[in-house]
Order: sequence, then structure tokens, then C-alpha cells
Amino acid sequence: MDFTFTEEQQAAVEAARAVFADVAPDGVPSPALTPGAVADEFDRPLWARLAGSDLLSLVLAEEHGGAGLDAIALCLVLREAGRVLARVPLLEHCAAAMAVQAHGSPELAAALLPAAGRGTLVLTAAAHGRSGHDPAELAVTARREGADWILDGTQTAVPWAQSADWIAVPAHTGEGDAVLALVPRTAEGLALAEQVSTSGERLAELALDGVRVDAAHLIDAPEAWERLRQLLATGTCALALGLGEGVLTMTSQYTGKREQFGFPVATFQAVAVQAADRYIDLRAMEVTLWQAAWRLDAATGGAGGPLPSSGDVAVAKIWASEGVRRVVQTAQHLHGGFGADTDYPLHRYHAWAKQLELQLGPAAAHEEALGDLLAAHPLG
Repeated sequence: MDFTFTEEQQAAVEAARAVFADVAPDGVPSPALTPGAVADEFDRPLWARLAGSDLLSLVLAEEHGGAGLDAIALCLVLREAGRVLARVPLLEHCAAAMAVQAHGSPELAAALLPAAGRGTLVLTAAAHGRSGHDPAELAVTARREGADWILDGTQTAVPWAQSADWIAVPAHTGEGDAVLALVPRTAEGLALAEQVSTSGERLAELALDGVRVDAAHLIDAPEAWERLRQLLATGTCALALGLGEGVLTMTSQYTGKREQFGFPVATFQAVAVQAADRYIDLRAMEVTLWQAAWRLDAATGGAGGPLPSSGDVAVAKIWASEGVRRVVQTAQHLHGGFGADTDYPLHRYHAWAKQLELQLGPAAAHEEALGDLLAAHPLG
């Protein structure tokens, strides 16, 4: 078996590193010192550079102006974004675009995807349900009215909603079916209430009151929402991995220079052991991430496994949630008081890590989901 990345995937990593090379994690006010959101907008100049490097169209088919790459390539780019705390809706935008491409009508794909690939149209997804704990598809109802659909309900913590042009909203029909509606931000009956993430970024509570959606903008394929949910969870794991790697590098550099008793603290056994444990966490996060991303891509080609791909995604999210928390906690400990200095970027990484740990469910929620899968699919 060949576990190396393809030339196209490696080229995507090189392009991402070039784009993110000049991104400063402390380019906006500190979330620790800001009562509201750290900025009204995401990083539009960075978004333009991503579009100019064809990274926003990475996962789109050639017919839509893309490179036709897969979830693994997207996660490789997200990993680089996580290292620098890139303030762009790259995950939500690309995951929603992949859902439209795979399950939407040709007309919907043609209307949204070319502009999405150019970055002139921004997509996001409402994936947290009414409270952040209940299934997102149960938070909104969808009912037919003539040729249209009517949406009612509330979704919380929708990332970058105020800046997005279209929002992918999961809903249920009351008959046990989950559908995915593409709703313009300016739709009549849609209201956004201000929310702020742990990392200081703008979120929105999305209230839908009789929002009318054209049938062409609703995807009723039964697997569309589930695949989008899994893509978002796997992409979150990629962001957490990149963040964790950035933090461990920062910690290594600091402990290599910081001296006590005439020696760098990195040479002390207690420090080295803690850093080694966190390195093991990162490698576990990495291997489970690539397993989940591979299963998502393989599922589209008919490849199966003892469990559905959602099992691999759950394992990856368990490791990402617990691993990134341990990495930033150890980093804070090894930095001492300097780690809490708001002029030093580590506290920002800690805030982002907590956001990613809980985003789309903490480890406990995915452990419960994995247990249900194991009960339903006995192994051996």
C-alpha cells in the first residue's frame, strides 16, 4: 500500500504554505481583551489570495473551474490554515460546495459553484442545531407549499453567516427525511442574531420564519446532509491538527531558549517527557484524520469497511478534541506565565483550540455516537 500523498495533493500544500506564509495570528485584537467579536469581517485580503491561488476551487470539478481534488487535499490545506489561525470560512465554504457538487442539481451547481471557486460568492453551513447539542437537521422543519419549500426553525452558532452569500441549512420534513436547503442570506423571513465564538469570531443565530426556498435550491438526496456533516467534522480535525502542530513548534522554540539554572528548560526530563506525550497526541490525531478523510473519499467510490465512514469520523474527532486540548494545556504549562501574556500569541491558540474541541460536538458526544455504531454493526 502507498501512504504518500499524490503530486496534486502535495502541490496544494505548497500553494497553501505560500498563501499563509505572511498571515499573523495576532493580526486582530485579542479575544481576551475584546468584549465582542475581534472583527466585523473575515480576512478578505487572505480570501482573495486563496482565490488567486485556486485553493477555493480545489475540490470543484473542472467543469466548474476547479482542480477536481478530494477531501484529503482539502484537509491538507486546512491543516496549514490551522497553523496560523487563518480567519476565513475555508472549511464551511468548500464543504458546502462539495455537497452541492455531489448532490445538487446541475442547475444549482452551475449557479453557485463557478463563483464560489472564484471567491466572489461565499458559502457557509448551519451545522449546530438549535442548541449545539441536538442534531442540526431536527432544528428546522421543511414543508412543501406548491413548487417551493417553507423553512421554519432556529440554528445556532453559524460561522461567518453575516458575511456569507448563501447558507446551507439542514432540515427535516417530518417524515424522517433530512434535506439540505441553500438559502440566500438576504432571504425574506431570515434573521441573524449576533453571537461570538470562544475564539472571538462572529457567529450568528439563524432564525427562519416562513423562509421560502425554491425547489431547485433544496437537495433532497438522503445522504447529502450526512456527508456535509462528516466533511465539516473531518475538516475541523484538520484545523485542530494544524493548530496543535503550530503550538508544539512554538513551545519547542520557547523551551529551547528559556534557561533555568544555566540550562535550556527543554533539556529537563520533565519538560521533554511532556512534550513527547503531546507529540504522540499529534501523531494519533494525524493518522485518524487521514483515515477519516480517506473513508469519505473512498465512500464515493464504493469502498466500504466494517463500520460506516461516520465511525472513522467519530474516532478522528475524539482524538482531535482531546488531543488539541492536551497540547495547548501543556504548552501553557511549559511557557509558565509568559503563555498568558496577551502580547504573545499562545493564548489565541488556546482560545481557538477550545472552539475546535467543542465544534460539532466534544469527544464525549462522538464516543456516544461511536458506541451506537458498534452496537449496530458488531465486528467479527
